[in-house]
Amino acid sequence: MILAGSSGSATRAARTGRAALLLGYSVEHRPIVAWLVAPPHASRSMLVVGSIAGDEPGGIAVVDLLASEAVIAGVRLWLIPDMNPDGAARATRVNADGVDLNRNFPFRWRRLGKRGNRHYSGRRPSSEPETRAIEAFIRRTRPELTVWLHQPYAAIDDSEGPRWAEDLLAKALRLPLDRLPDYPGSAIGYDDHVVPDSAFDAELPGNLSPAATRRAAAAIRFLAQRLASDPPKVARAR
Repeated sequence: MILAGSSGSATRAARTGRAALLLGYSVEHRPIVAWLVAPPHASRSMLVVGSIAGDEPGGIAVVDLLASEAVIAGVRLWLIPDMNPDGAARATRVNADGVDLNRNFPFRWRRLGKRGNRHYSGRRPSSEPETRAIEAFIRRTRPELTVWLHQPYAAIDDSEGPRWAEDLLAKALRLPLDRLPDYPGSAIGYDDHVVPDSAFDAELPGNLSPAATRRAAAAIRFLAQRLASDPPKVARAR
């Protein structure tokens, strides 16, 4: 059920542990939805984004699985399965305007490519409705930890975000920690700008089997449980 972005969603979450919030619509008017899976009085907040690139669908299955599982004590778990539903429908990285949403966020944005290029950054920062919907959601909820799921490099990026969380997820998934490039206008760059050292990239393998999907969901739940237990925060050297 998609609920309006009002106190109704909070009330439903308190009663059932689950609510859905409509964040906005894509260029072709497909809904962009965030699920909240939370017990009453949770004090920590975490976000998992399944897909920003329409040709990277593996994270959607991981987030859908997380949405079906039990609440995690102490954690308000926000789940956005797919912020680029038009791209997913076409199996293309870009949205229906031909824009790479992961180059369209306003933090350190610059013009890249042109329409028809898979990394086209758009006419201006935040030109796309999908970008604006996620920006507003991050500003409003300010999750203290965010995992952005990508494919296909099978690594955890340690260039941004909290090192303790990156290290924990890398070990749980048996993936290497690699420093991947930081790109202008990226979603993670914007997220870390709004909530410093909060967001990072988890690159899943290109072909995600059902067993690998379950392992990824279990590892992210373990990360959320560690967040709830208030692990030591290790400052990242800048």
